[in-house]
Amino acid sequence: MMMNALIAAGGAALAFLLTVAPPAAAQTPTVPLAPAPRSPLDGRPETAGAMRLTPLFGPPLPTPPDKLPVDQLKLPKGFRIEVFASGIANARTLRVGDKGTVFVGSRHSDKVYGIVNRGGRNEVKVIASGLYRPNGLAFKDGTLYIAELSQISKIEHVEDNLDHPPKPTVIYDQLPRDEANGWKFIAIGPDNKLYVPVGMPCNNCIPPETHGQIRRINLDGSGAEVVALGVRNTGGFDWHPVTKELYFTDNGRDWLSEDLPQDELNRVTRSGQHFGAPYCYQGDVLDSDFGWGHSCSEFVPPIAKLGPHAAPLGMRFYTGNMFPSDYRNAILVVRHGSWNRTIKIGGDVMVMRLNKDGTVKSAEPLITGFIADNIFLGRPVDIQPLKDGSVLISDDWNGAVYRVSWSNAPEARRR
Repeated sequence: MMMNALIAAGGAALAFLLTVAPPAAAQTPTVPLAPAPRSPLDGRPETAGAMRLTPLFGPPLPTPPDKLPVDQLKLPKGFRIEVFASGIANARTLRVGDKGTVFVGSRHSDKVYGIVNRGGRNEVKVIASGLYRPNGLAFKDGTLYIAELSQISKIEHVEDNLDHPPKPTVIYDQLPRDEANGWKFIAIGPDNKLYVPVGMPCNNCIPPETHGQIRRINLDGSGAEVVALGVRNTGGFDWHPVTKELYFTDNGRDWLSEDLPQDELNRVTRSGQHFGAPYCYQGDVLDSDFGWGHSCSEFVPPIAKLGPHAAPLGMRFYTGNMFPSDYRNAILVVRHGSWNRTIKIGGDVMVMRLNKDGTVKSAEPLITGFIADNIFLGRPVDIQPLKDGSVLISDDWNGAVYRVSWSNAPEARRR
């Protein structure tokens, strides 16, 4: 039932964001594109239906504020969504500083941005530039950590120098340079260590020992160790507020079928567990290429299936006090949306409520409407709670950040 609810909530979608929009006619090429090694088309079946599924492109520039799709997004009664900031090219990972600065990473821009409130208005500033895929961000004790494709750097006392921030200082450069699944999401755990994934360098393959994992390092870049294995490509993780266990989203392989495998929500209960890729996906589907000689019982199954090719990315536990009480300690999961599926799903934010033992009790949509008539109106990426209990949602398709709040007042709008 949970799976049916997730697919129904997903609706429709568009694609895997790059940077420049081609003309409409180019979105369904008449001559099939030969896949480059390790490209998103690697392994695509040579059938008419599959050939129509190619990565599409978002708008070449951030969408103007008055054109953003907030009026088309749907939320439960009492919730409201509004534009928090716009004009942020390829807005991805979100983090909040001690003094309220909202930092925004990017997968395709070379910049990290900061959103600051001045005179009652949110102003977007460039915090760092000249970077390569600075998608991942973390913040701790005044220091901003930035994960690029192959290294992690830091800017100390960043909020004290927003007008003239110093250049980032590299603390860890032992990350592979593979482009496939190479962009990083990072976070600092309750153990005060920095966690960083290294995705599989392919759609589906036996990865080197250095890939398909989540690592953790000390905040100075030392002491690297592997925490989880069999991780194809995680774009978001967080720790349970009570048990401190690590939960993470993971994107399944492409081109097995339109309905398989489903993407995953996983839980790490001890260091070194293996979550299946590339031998077993979604906990119960042996891979057609590498599953021979294996059983899915060898690996840790997901605690929830999140839909086929729905591309779950950012996730956070909600610990605020603004939303209704049943949201407390629930997981908010952002599904970026499918591109290699004829009927698109995802493009939404889900609420995953947990049982006392940490397993998933229920799943329902918080925000839908980013997909209409099988076309993306936006692509949500990450979610970040604010101190007042509201949450921010990034949208890399439109280059915007939205704020979601809740009020039980009669005038609270329902979208």
